[in-house]
Amino acid sequence: MTVATSAAAAERRIVTEFPDVPGMYGSRRANELWYQFDEVTMYKSDRELTDAYIALGELFGGDLERRALVTWQELSAAPEYPHNYAEFVAPAREAFAVLSRAQLGVFDTYYRKWGPGLASAFVDFGQGVLFDPRRADVRSEVHSMNGNPPRGYHVWHAYMRAMMLLDVDARRWRSIARYNALAWAVQTVAKPNLRTVNPELPKATVAGLAATWLPRGPSQLDAEFQSFPYPR
Repeated sequence: MTVATSAAAAERRIVTEFPDVPGMYGSRRANELWYQFDEVTMYKSDRELTDAYIALGELFGGDLERRALVTWQELSAAPEYPHNYAEFVAPAREAFAVLSRAQLGVFDTYYRKWGPGLASAFVDFGQGVLFDPRRADVRSEVHSMNGNPPRGYHVWHAYMRAMMLLDVDARRWRSIARYNALAWAVQTVAKPNLRTVNPELPKATVAGLAATWLPRGPSQLDAEFQSFPYPR
């Protein structure tokens, strides 16, 4: 198989047709990405991923999201970081590998790995402009980070840093970590309502946030995510 043929085959795996959803607003592709992301990683997770969550819960000791955030914040503030965090998460490397495969599998179904589309999907997520009636059953029709204030961006950063340090799809997560931080900054400004269609932020505002956040590397993002719940 030639390189060109291989690239074409990879492109064909990107979903191009979507079911009609009356009442949906915003990017059809981004809506489907975040809908399926929740389906795969939360509402309909398979046995392997469920076991990985159990292993991560045992690693962090209790409430997975809350303890993961607290643990990362404490360890990342110490002089020994990132080595102390790498040692802490090392016993759960396989669980992180399972989580990585599940999450990247959804991303790669809807967006090319190194294209600009995924960054745009994160921006739409942060703005709260993706309205999906299929989520009325969980009283959050807007695809955005839940919580008031949301802590999910911080928790996800903690997971991403673990995967980077454990060399689990590290290059991919170094790139996506920037999008997660950008979405955090965008949502901080937009403060979307998760039950209704939200207006887009001015394009200049989004461009300014992207110029600020996308150039930042992992260590810079570590410093920024020490601020909770909002960026400094």
